[in-house]
Amino acid sequence: QVRLVESGGGLVPAGGSLRLSCAASGLTFSGYGMGWFRQAPGKEREFVAAINQSGGSTIYADAVKGRFTISRDNPKNTVYLQMNALKPEDTAVYYCAAGRMAHVYAPNYNFWGQGTQVTVSS
Repeated sequence: QVRLVESGGGLVPAGGSLRLSCAASGLTFSGYGMGWFRQAPGKEREFVAAINQSGGSTIYADAVKGRFTISRDNPKNTVYLQMNALKPEDTAVYYCAAGRMAHVYAPNYNFWGQGTQVTVSS
């Protein structure tokens, strides 16, 4: 059974930083592209960042480019999202996802975590 478990969310003031982690089990982690998505109240889920199987290629949404960094540790079956210079508009539930390739399109991902709340106060 595939499980993706996010952690690291919380409440942070604007300008602060958080690092999210997503621990994967039940799949060959190094064979999957990994993505982070987020969903704010009343809004659709949106793409944040993605990383390919080796970690050598990354994609970012324009809204987070230069502030967020996605990385992965294949021996630890974990993907990370380092979030710096956080803004109130970054407030959302953040989800990690696994798919056969890194992609901005949510339906391309086969497995999803349960999400972790990130709240940025102004």
